Formats: sequence, structure tokens, C-alpha cells
Amino acid sequence: MEKLDARGLSCPEPVIMIRKAMQSGGAAYEMVVDNPVSRENVTRYAQHEGYTVSVTEGDGEYTLTMTK
Repeated sequence: MEKLDARGLSCPEPVIMIRKAMQSGGAAYEMVVDNPVSRENVTRYAQHEGYTVSVTEGDGEYTLTMTK
């Protein structure tokens, strides 16, 4: 599983990061973001690409696990 850290980045940067990572065709990714807008946008993009997304929240950060 590829792990990406997008803390401190504002949209669209996290979406661009996950899009570039997904070009490799991997089956699972984990991304940490620190704002709800990025959480929603990355979730929406991953679902559009056919991934199932689960989100866990802790200490003001969101961990998105995306699997195909």
C-alpha cells in the first residue's frame, strides 16, 4: 500500500498527488490530510476512479484508505 502525506496542503494539491499515484495502477493507497475540504475532494476523486474509501479521524487529521 502506497502511503501519501498531504498534511499542510490545500486543494487541489492532495487530489493531484493521489491522481499521480493512481497512474501507477496500484490497488491500495493511504493518504493523510488535515482539512475537511481535502478529505471530501480526495474521497470524491478516488470513488470516481473506482476505489472504495474509508476514513478515520484523529487529532484533527483524516486518514483515507482507498482500495480497489
